[in-house]
Amino acid sequence: MRLLRHLFRLSLGAASLLVLAGCQSVADRRHADSLPPTQGVLRLQGLADSVVVRRNALGMPLIETRNEHDALFALGYVHASDRLSQMVGLRLMAEGKLAEMLGPDVLDIDRFMRAMGLRRHAETLYRNASPGLRQDFEIYARGVNAFLFRHRDRLPMDLAESGYQPSYWKAEDSVLLFCLLNFGLSTNLQEEIAALRLAQKVGTERLVWLTPIYPDEPLPFAEADKLKGVELGGQIPGLAALDRAAGQVAALNMLGVAASNNWAIAPRGSRLGKSLLANDTHLPPALPSLWNFVHVRTPQRQSAGVSVAGIPVVIAGFNGKLAWGMTMVMADTQDLFLERIKHEDGRLHYLADGKWLPVSERQETFLVKGAPAIRETLYETRHGPLLNSVLGERKHPLQPLSLSSGHGLALQRLPLDDDRSLDAFLQLSHARSVDEAFTAAGELRAMAVNLLFADAGHIGWQVTGRYPNRRGGLGLLPSPGWDGAYDWDGFADPMLHPYDQDPAQGWLGTANQRTVPRGYGMQLSSTWYYPERAERIAELAGRGRHDAQSMIAMQYDQTTPFAAKLKAMFEAPGMAEPLRQAIDALPSTERDRAREALSRLLAFDGRLAAGSADAALYGAFLQESARQTFLDELGPDDSPAWQALLQMSGLSYSAQADHLLGREDSPFWDDIATARTEDKPAILARSLAAAVRHLESRLGDDRNAWQWGKLHRYRWISDSTRLAPYLDARQRTAIQALDGYLNHAPAPAGGDHGTLNVSAYRWGQNFDAQLIPAMRIVVDFAREEPMLGLNGTGQSGNPASPHYKDGIDAWLDGRYMSFPFKAENLDKTYGNQRLLLVP
Repeated sequence: MRLLRHLFRLSLGAASLLVLAGCQSVADRRHADSLPPTQGVLRLQGLADSVVVRRNALGMPLIETRNEHDALFALGYVHASDRLSQMVGLRLMAEGKLAEMLGPDVLDIDRFMRAMGLRRHAETLYRNASPGLRQDFEIYARGVNAFLFRHRDRLPMDLAESGYQPSYWKAEDSVLLFCLLNFGLSTNLQEEIAALRLAQKVGTERLVWLTPIYPDEPLPFAEADKLKGVELGGQIPGLAALDRAAGQVAALNMLGVAASNNWAIAPRGSRLGKSLLANDTHLPPALPSLWNFVHVRTPQRQSAGVSVAGIPVVIAGFNGKLAWGMTMVMADTQDLFLERIKHEDGRLHYLADGKWLPVSERQETFLVKGAPAIRETLYETRHGPLLNSVLGERKHPLQPLSLSSGHGLALQRLPLDDDRSLDAFLQLSHARSVDEAFTAAGELRAMAVNLLFADAGHIGWQVTGRYPNRRGGLGLLPSPGWDGAYDWDGFADPMLHPYDQDPAQGWLGTANQRTVPRGYGMQLSSTWYYPERAERIAELAGRGRHDAQSMIAMQYDQTTPFAAKLKAMFEAPGMAEPLRQAIDALPSTERDRAREALSRLLAFDGRLAAGSADAALYGAFLQESARQTFLDELGPDDSPAWQALLQMSGLSYSAQADHLLGREDSPFWDDIATARTEDKPAILARSLAAAVRHLESRLGDDRNAWQWGKLHRYRWISDSTRLAPYLDARQRTAIQALDGYLNHAPAPAGGDHGTLNVSAYRWGQNFDAQLIPAMRIVVDFAREEPMLGLNGTGQSGNPASPHYKDGIDAWLDGRYMSFPFKAENLDKTYGNQRLLLVP
């Protein structure tokens, strides 16, 4: 990278790099010219009329135009000026072309993404879109390219130093990013891979106790039965590599991000008699956030809210008449099939209904920075791409894979034939009422979300997407693909998609929980996120009358209902006395610790404030209970089985929670390292003592010094830092030296996975916050200016920008920005500094 080579020329050692780490101004000066102007006049070929761009105190833009054409063009220009590196990185990720910029160490990520075939999906979606939408996307692309042309020699730091010259933007690239976002909503693929890893360790009969399924549903023994008799150990070539590649994609925030909250209050529950809506979407703390705020104003319409740079639409926000927001349904719309495969007559074959059929083949060429191009064959069965044919075990990333026997892993995903989802998504942002929003949402098939919308007098909820009907099984665990018994048989009738409007309770809300009763007439999913956030929404939404301030208070609420459930478990008739006896049987020092922990947890109110000592003890107990219950069978810490369990706990309701609240007959209530057989009270007693011991070792013996925020931290990590492991040693060292420049210092966190102000972590691993509200929106139709919003980081993705990190403090403090729609209020927010774009 050019800057890094320059830095090394300035110094003979790493010492001066460490000096540079505290000297942001050096890097700022080096790349100051990569920042686009925020005032003055710019001439851009492609505009029909002049455009004014103003920005608020956090750099969020207001784009004012006289026509729709220029609004789209200017949005493309502004998106590129704020987030060009992010747009290019997302496009390379979606296409499976990261190696073109980063080299051979990311090839397995590229192989995985090529197997997904997102470019083919994008082409289908774009082909099915209306001529008007295709025209809009082409205008937007011309705006992106106007910036690329003007700044081709002044690229942001990460692009400039990589030496990668991005190609011009195409309309189809925006659709590609839309497909990537939808792919990122997928969680079941990782769960099914994790299930195979666990089954290899504990067998299929014990696997069911580790499978995430709600406590009021029976354990999925029948689902696990379909794997009986299947030789899993050593018979799935490439499983470890597939697990690793999926984890790498997930670490880049593009797979299995399972969270978000939204709720709407009907006029009868509002303090001033008009509807309210709140939405916060949850992502890992990253620099930049996936989201950026935009406000577009034309004579025809206005819209403000969050967008993804590269996609010309407000994804969640407000248009003056309608507010809308979304959460994940946790939809299970992909299945992993085990295929029996063999080589015959020089070709790879798979078994299907008693016949050996040749796999389909396609060739892919990988261009690799600093290495020769690679041409590889990708294989597909009737169920989809063979993922482990792409990701077998290689001694070197350039070594061809030989997949000759054993089991293949084929991924079946939704087709996109005759899909008009892009038009539906655009129509939603233009809808002027709840009724119009329902009409648009009904056609949104490519994205499975809980859409909530509100106008001044009504609220509504609609589940979107497309959901497979399965001939057999739940799709919860991998299925044998050779007999067709578990194949898909069409899709659920959209008339069965859950919805509601203006309910008698006066509110609607979703938080990735199971939103339908057990046994509902169609299968949305078998795995859902922990129910506590939804339970807290129900508790607070139904309490009193609401306004914008109460909605904000809900978004920052840090009380978890799980603490009360834990207390009820401790005090249950069949547990209280056995637990007391188990504590009494501990050695004296451990006995005292366990008694202290139990006493404090029974008195704990569930409020996970960063400064709370009891919250720290509660978090330590959850961690230690997971380790005391499962690590003996699944460990050590770096074993594939233990890591698989931790991964599951970050995606959906987990075995850790399930065992704490019930499952007294689970075979995992025993420490296999001891001669005697333990039970649940014995393991809980050990966990209580271990929790206190954990805090003493981490925070000291002084109980007054214990604080949840000393264990539990926010860490905002830049895209460059996330990609550093794939760079050479010198580049990694240089990026580490720029840590303070690229990343944000850790900050104490409150809450956890069960609080509305979510800060989820890997239960059983460490306390680092893995998911946070990456943006927050509140719309109160009773306010003069209804919309308020906050981003999780900054507006710009360029570290040289003053708006790269400046949103973090506002986010921590709850300082929302107003997005005024009335002309007389614009100057209060956006000031008088203008960038004028002219033809």
